[in-house]
Amino acid sequence: MEKFAEKLSFLFRPLLSFRAKFPLLSFILTRLLTMLVILFFLGWALFALMALAPGDIVDQMMTQQIMSQASGTGGADRSNTKGLDEKQTAALRAEMGLDQPFTVQYFKWLKRVVVNHDLGVSLISRAPVSFLIRSRILNSVVLNLISLVFITIFSFLLGVCFSSKAGTKTDLAATFFALFFHAFPGILLLILFQLFASATSLFPVTAYPDFPFSEAQGRFVFSYAHHVFLPLLASFLGGVGGTMRTIRSTMLDQMGLPYIMAIRARGISEGRVYLAHAFRNTLNPYITGSANLLAGLFSGSLVLEIIFSYPGIGRLMYEAVLQQDVNLVLANSMFISSLVLAGMVISDILLAVVDPRIRYGKE
Repeated sequence: MEKFAEKLSFLFRPLLSFRAKFPLLSFILTRLLTMLVILFFLGWALFALMALAPGDIVDQMMTQQIMSQASGTGGADRSNTKGLDEKQTAALRAEMGLDQPFTVQYFKWLKRVVVNHDLGVSLISRAPVSFLIRSRILNSVVLNLISLVFITIFSFLLGVCFSSKAGTKTDLAATFFALFFHAFPGILLLILFQLFASATSLFPVTAYPDFPFSEAQGRFVFSYAHHVFLPLLASFLGGVGGTMRTIRSTMLDQMGLPYIMAIRARGISEGRVYLAHAFRNTLNPYITGSANLLAGLFSGSLVLEIIFSYPGIGRLMYEAVLQQDVNLVLANSMFISSLVLAGMVISDILLAVVDPRIRYGKE
């Protein structure tokens, strides 16, 4: 037993030595490896869920074909149609590889992605999946980044402001409205905004201009801002409440700590106490939760894109799930999950940068 332990420690000695010399790099590599493992099992689980769903894309295609044939012929011979249906269904499943177990399908897809860097083609439109994602992902990223920037700026401004007025009527009113909009159903808020846009005609009922960016860049920017104002306002109201309360509570906790009283006793101005000392320590919980906030924005943008007809990745995912387009669903899910996991890794690195007390690998 002791010899086995010695051999095991000998094998792991280079890893431990590397971790001791490069603690932060070792931490980043570990998180990246963990991210790859999570993505692997996530893809397998998605294939399993799609396999458990009743029917598949071939059933939908054949049903639509039979309905069109029946409507065109006024009710043809059902027995011949059924036999033709079964033969075509088997041929299509074999052509798309859907007749194999989902684990085999997943490993074939994984091999094609890793080795050939090919995400495959959509089973419905027959267009390359990479092209469909590229045409939509930029719209979703821009929308969510704008929302994240506004939520971050106003959350810090309002959180710091109301923490200095704790217990006042202004603070109580702000807390009430923050809780109200945080608890208000986001889908209902989006529907109400769309009804407002339809009734007043002040804003478009869709969230994207009806002409491309290449046609007129300047006019597109103003038109885009006009179209996305209401969806962004709904996203802002739903996200700023919880983040603002987190910043406010963290600031209040910091202001009651002994080091703040020591700084005040040295005669430092109250503004500097707030901004230069207490404010910096409020970054820690926000950076930790920023990855979850980004994930929530991406998941919430699914409903936004459907209601306001925004051509983003969420709407593409919704259409792919309805049509059971396995290649498109898996590529979308893996791409969004990669963004969220990468955001978590980046938040951990930023946390080590902004907080000098955190030193990975040091005692």
